[in-house]
Amino acid sequence: MNKAAFDWGPLLKGGPLFIGILNLTPDSFSDGGRFMDPRAALGQAQALIQAGARMLDLGAESTRPGAAPVDAAEEWRRLKPVIQGLRKAFPDTPLSLDTRHAEVAKVGLGAGVAVLNDVTGFSDPRMLDLAQASTCGLIAMRSRREGPGFHMPPYEDPAPRDAKAALEEMRAVRDRLLKAAIDAARVLLDPGFGFGTTFLEDLALWGSLPGLPKALDWPAERVCIGISRKRFLAARAGTPGLPPAQRDGLSAAAHAEALSWGYRVFRTHAIG
Repeated sequence: MNKAAFDWGPLLKGGPLFIGILNLTPDSFSDGGRFMDPRAALGQAQALIQAGARMLDLGAESTRPGAAPVDAAEEWRRLKPVIQGLRKAFPDTPLSLDTRHAEVAKVGLGAGVAVLNDVTGFSDPRMLDLAQASTCGLIAMRSRREGPGFHMPPYEDPAPRDAKAALEEMRAVRDRLLKAAIDAARVLLDPGFGFGTTFLEDLALWGSLPGLPKALDWPAERVCIGISRKRFLAARAGTPGLPPAQRDGLSAAAHAEALSWGYRVFRTHAIG
């Protein structure tokens, strides 16, 4: 019997879906290095679940601006013991794997991962093929990068910007998956705040959220808002120097704002 395709619907019936971020990296912008040890990672996972996370998102390659790429072998070396530990300790909590490498995604699915979260929007044909061949859930993000790494334009670029380019990029991600005959019920789209956008673009993109479902012909409850601790929040609040770890209050306020517009899924470092 074929395994049933992942459907986000049941997870959305219990109120907002908070997906707890678990960074297994030495260089992530917010908490890089804190959870490299598998025991520390399991402790943080427990804390996130107790706080209300109903899914965990594991990433072992930092995608902060300027981060150095990590090869697939090193990425899986960081992930493997944590995934194994989480499946034993929290078997009822679904896991999302934040990766852009098809090799890592494939072994992750074999190890029990339920969702693939690709910051490149499944632009790699190998990732798209894997998405087609599997039944897992998908989080597909809009992003814009320069060069092979994660080099992005200056965030403070003062040139007037709107959200048109970002929305077109989101539409391209949506169309890529739908043209591959992937069931929309398996998919969340992520606007990709900060991924190649300037502050002014992010501000316009945030302002476009109330009308985004109509603009993209895509329901708000199947959009993943990944705004947690991002510099956009500090800049919008007029405190651009506020350290990431001190931005949880701003994150919670942004989540509440998005909830009022019908959004239900939040990828976050802290629950609220």
